[in-house]
Amino acid sequence: MTAENTVRVCEKGHRFNKSSECPSCPTCEKENKPQSGFLSKLSSPARNALLHEGIDTLNELSTFTEKEILKIHGIGKASLPIMRTLLEEEGLSFKNN
Repeated sequence: MTAENTVRVCEKGHRFNKSSECPSCPTCEKENKPQSGFLSKLSSPARNALLHEGIDTLNELSTFTEKEILKIHGIGKASLPIMRTLLEEEGLSFKNN
């Protein structure tokens, strides 16, 4: 069963189509994307998921196991290699299981 696309308008007046219940506006997401730092390298869902959990530095990210990170809604397996590389560049890694 495929969800139907609906036209929505965000608080800033941007019009966009969505097939899910997710309220995020793609235009606002692009405007809010960090220009630097590790969060700028991640997809919007992954970035928002980490921020929602209060994870905004690589040091904080390194206190979690990969399994714990994957349990966060919005984080997918495709984000893990990017996170691993970013951690390794700073001499960090995910916490061991």
